Amino acid sequence: MNSIKPRTETVAIGTIDTPKGGFLTGLLKAQAFQILLVLVAIVLAFCALAPDTFAQWSNFRLIIQNASILAVLGVGMTYIIITAGIDLSIGSVLVFSGVVSAMVMRELGGQGWGVATIGILVSIASGIAWGLFNGFLIAKAKIPPLIVTLGSLGMALGLAQILTGGVDVRSVPSVLTTTIGYGNVFGTIPTISVIALVFVVVGAIVLHFTRFGLHTYAVGSSELAARRVGVKVDRHLIAVYTLSGGLAGVAGILSLAQFSTTAIAGQSQTNLNVIAAVVIGGTSLFGGLGTIFGTVVGLFIPAVLQNGFVITGVQPFWQQVAVGAVLITAVYIDQVRRTAAMRGNTQSLWRKFVSGGRRG
Repeated sequence: MNSIKPRTETVAIGTIDTPKGGFLTGLLKAQAFQILLVLVAIVLAFCALAPDTFAQWSNFRLIIQNASILAVLGVGMTYIIITAGIDLSIGSVLVFSGVVSAMVMRELGGQGWGVATIGILVSIASGIAWGLFNGFLIAKAKIPPLIVTLGSLGMALGLAQILTGGVDVRSVPSVLTTTIGYGNVFGTIPTISVIALVFVVVGAIVLHFTRFGLHTYAVGSSELAARRVGVKVDRHLIAVYTLSGGLAGVAGILSLAQFSTTAIAGQSQTNLNVIAAVVIGGTSLFGGLGTIFGTVVGLFIPAVLQNGFVITGVQPFWQQVAVGAVLITAVYIDQVRRTAAMRGNTQSLWRKFVSGGRRG
């Protein structure tokens, strides 16, 4: 009597069946690469329209510097959206961290690195505290991320206004502004951009080459499956939101260094701009898919549009229209791809089932 051996299928978390067309085919189909082509096309268009003003290193340097703080925030937001979460509070946490840091440095007095170092640590610690608060409520109290971070958005901004009476703190140690805010590396590259690049590179390495990054993708692909294979989902979610909060604290001190003030009213659109950039760069709002490279590319599209519109005399309000259109298109493409992938996986599993049944 023939024995029937049970057939098992192993499915990797966060993977989908993709057509085998080689590296070049996969690259051309990657949303981050397609967005990069869009960015290149936008840059070339503005270079043709304003070669004497837009196509200058001094202008590109300004664009890079303006996008640096958002890039730091974008790293944390990429991790969160990959887990199928959201963080609406990063702009307010940036403001709160900067306010607390500026007030501490003002009380200590002095313009040297001793006071500045304490201010940096205070800003990062403030961001981490808000991240822990968000992560604990989301992971342990099971409150949806949208509600938690919407609440902390108002709380952090309100507390910052209470602490300052709504008046910006302008006493920032000169060493921060001269070294970080207006400093240069090799005479031409903004120091603040180099710092942002370090966080981007480290964030990308951790996301794509470590177990922490793998677990991030796993949680976003299927929280239930991640739990079944041993991922401590609650602890990981707390860690991811804490990471985002800590990076908002870093952005808070960078903002102080760049603007020499807390800019309480200047970060109202920061959270939406960062979320838009992450999604435009190919990170799926449904979780389980995304790259830091895509986020960086997504950040530069609105930055280039705003700069180019100003130089060419177009009303900068058109930037919002253009970015909104690109955002909707990116989400639509992501949804179409996921639907096609699910359909392909279903058909593949059905063929395997039928084939196995016939052999049995």
